[in-house]
Amino acid sequence: MMTMEEKQLVKGCVEGERKAQKALYDRYSPQMMSVCLRYMKDKEDARDLLQEGFILVFSNIARFRGESTLGTWVRKIFVNEALNMLRRQDVLQETVDMEDDMFKDVMDETVISQMSAAELMDYVKSLPESFRAIFNLFAVEGYSHREIGEMLGIPENTARSKYMRARLRLQKMILNGM
Repeated sequence: MMTMEEKQLVKGCVEGERKAQKALYDRYSPQMMSVCLRYMKDKEDARDLLQEGFILVFSNIARFRGESTLGTWVRKIFVNEALNMLRRQDVLQETVDMEDDMFKDVMDETVISQMSAAELMDYVKSLPESFRAIFNLFAVEGYSHREIGEMLGIPENTARSKYMRARLRLQKMILNGM
C-alpha cells in the first residue's frame, strides 16, 4: 500500500533526517490542522494538538508498517490525540440537556446543500465538545458507533445517542440561524 515516495519519507524520518521530517510536516500539516480544528474549541488548542500530533508521528514513525497509506496512519494518530486531549479536559463525559421538542424538528436537506463547507463547520464547531467529537468521529472520520464507544470507553448506544443529539442540535441551529 505504501508508495515509493512514502517509503523514502518514512525511512528518512526514521533516520532523523530533518529534510524528510520537514517534507512530511509540509505534506500533512494542512490536512491535520483541519482535523485539529474540527475537534478543538479554538485555534490555540488546535495548534497545540497539531504540535503534539506531529511529535507523536515522529516519535512513532518507525512503527509504521505500510498497512495503510501514510496519510491514513498520520490522521489516525491525530484523531486519537484529539480524543486524548478532550479526555484530559474531561469534556467527553459532559452531558447537555436538550428539549424534547428538538426531536420533532426535521431538517430540509436542501438547506444543507446550499451551505458552504466553512459555514457548516462553523455550526459543528459550536456544538458542545463531547457532541462535536462524536459527530466528527462518525460523520467525518467514518467510525461506527461500536468503534466510537470502544475508543471513548462508553456504551455503543451512548455513542449513537450523542451522535443523534449532535445531529439534531445542528439541525436546530441551522434552521434558526444559530
